[in-house]
Amino acid sequence: MKFFIDTANLEQIKEAQDLGVLDGVTTNPSLMAKEGITGHQNIIDHYVKICKIVDGDVSAEVISTDFKGMIKEGEALSKLHPQIVVKIPMILEGVKAIKYFSNKSIKTNCTLVFSVGQALIAAKAGATYVSPFIGRLDDVSTDGLNLISEIVTVYENYGFKTQILAASIRHTMHIIDCAKIGADVMTGPLSSIKGLLKHPLTDIGLEKFLADFKKGN
Repeated sequence: MKFFIDTANLEQIKEAQDLGVLDGVTTNPSLMAKEGITGHQNIIDHYVKICKIVDGDVSAEVISTDFKGMIKEGEALSKLHPQIVVKIPMILEGVKAIKYFSNKSIKTNCTLVFSVGQALIAAKAGATYVSPFIGRLDDVSTDGLNLISEIVTVYENYGFKTQILAASIRHTMHIIDCAKIGADVMTGPLSSIKGLLKHPLTDIGLEKFLADFKKGN
């Protein structure tokens, strides 16, 4: 499973990169705004800064909702850096754009996916990644993990190469459950990734080892 961090915070991205397990970054206009990054050029510059920190794919989202607009934005984004993946919304015009970019060998991430049908269409169009938002589904009393499981089954049935990127990860158990089901990628906050490190018996065991070592010195 690949680990992506879902943020625009450069310090958190660097911390995740330094941990040695980071495979990429996802972000969006809301996460940019959270860091006080607004304005087209500032956002563009920030994507480049992220690419200089990490080794893997960096999803950069288009704002346009029409085909021509998405193509113009996506082509410009893809030229910023080889690691850029063009993030496209799951809408009719977006599917057309994904197919266009697929034919141009430009990586895409189909975002805001909430059903198997949407994931199927994205894969048919040639999306590199498809992003089901499991946390947001949980928020409306729908089983987000079940959606991941169903997409895995459909993709395996037909040998689709599109990678399932479990998005809207809220906590550490989401990561573990997605790994059990077979998601190719997870993207979530740094806290959920660092949560995988924690276990009280590890802390207790280390404390005892250090205490016993001190006794002998």
